[in-house]
Amino acid sequence: MTATFRIGRVAGVDVGVNWSVLVVFGLIAWLLAAGRFPSGYPGQPAWAYVVAGLAAAVVFLAGLLAHEVSHAVVARHHGIQVEGITLWMFGGVARLKGEPRSPGADLRIAGVGPLVSIALGLVFGAVAAVMAVAGQTGLVFGTFVWLAGINIFLALFNALPAAPLDGGRILRAALWAWRGDRKWAAVMAARAGRVLGGALILFGLWQFLAAPGLGGLWLALIGWFLFGAAGLEEQQAQVGAALAGVHVRDIMSADPETAPSDITVAELVDRHLMPSKHSAFPIVAEGRLSGLVTLNRIRRVPREHWADTKVRDVACTADELTIASPDEPVTDLLPRLNECADGRALVVRDGNLIGIVSPTDISRALQRSALQS
Repeated sequence: MTATFRIGRVAGVDVGVNWSVLVVFGLIAWLLAAGRFPSGYPGQPAWAYVVAGLAAAVVFLAGLLAHEVSHAVVARHHGIQVEGITLWMFGGVARLKGEPRSPGADLRIAGVGPLVSIALGLVFGAVAAVMAVAGQTGLVFGTFVWLAGINIFLALFNALPAAPLDGGRILRAALWAWRGDRKWAAVMAARAGRVLGGALILFGLWQFLAAPGLGGLWLALIGWFLFGAAGLEEQQAQVGAALAGVHVRDIMSADPETAPSDITVAELVDRHLMPSKHSAFPIVAEGRLSGLVTLNRIRRVPREHWADTKVRDVACTADELTIASPDEPVTDLLPRLNECADGRALVVRDGNLIGIVSPTDISRALQRSALQS
């Protein structure tokens, strides 16, 4: 899930927001301001419900961010670098550069998220309880009650033993500790996720047919996401098992051809792309690596603009590149590959470009693994 815009750094981790968060923010604020709050706490002016709904939505998203930051902090404590955090429609994603090395680390990284959500729910609940004792049971009280309930609900839902939920990671850690086989544990957790996703789809559709409304459709949509994400996790587990013990240096294409950043797309095609078998070229400016241009990015430029478009204007920038070490396990590299570079990574040693890893290189390694199995 890619970020639409960056909002800053929290605990030393870059935080971005996907556009879908705006949809969820608006939906939560509207449902609270136009439905739950007026019916539960009548007699207030319309602006008060709007303010309460907006405030609750903001605090809710802040709680999601705290949940993901906790994963990132514990992951870094266990020596795993964190690429960033992205908030989106179904919560958030902390992008880790690597995998936990032990079941215990896996358990702690996964388990801290639901614990943070429960803690937030208890804090909001305690505030609501104090207000109730003081006789303050109006709209502000209702806002705290909702925040307490939604955070505890999210913690419990996230703790369900099904990937890609945190509970699925906890299940993976437990099965890994039991059998000593991380791949088998990951596959079992992913299959549990597919079962849960399918069940939510069926239940959501049944609920919608029985009583049409957003609730049933939302459940079905969450189920669809879980089913697809769990299937992807199972596939990644299979790939990770096939590439176990393989390092970047074993699969990379060494000494890739580079191109200067100040030439035009037309010159790149004539001088580099057409005479070469390659479809991606690292871009160099003043002797330094500054980006990567791929065939797919060239195709997005209308042919009539090739002569007046510089390569640097269509290339992935340096901060969008995936940089790998030759001694890095391929399984640690895979989660970091991104769409900008079409799934490619540049291999650097001591500041010098020594290779490139493409989807073809990874596919070739998988084929070799299949022959050896």
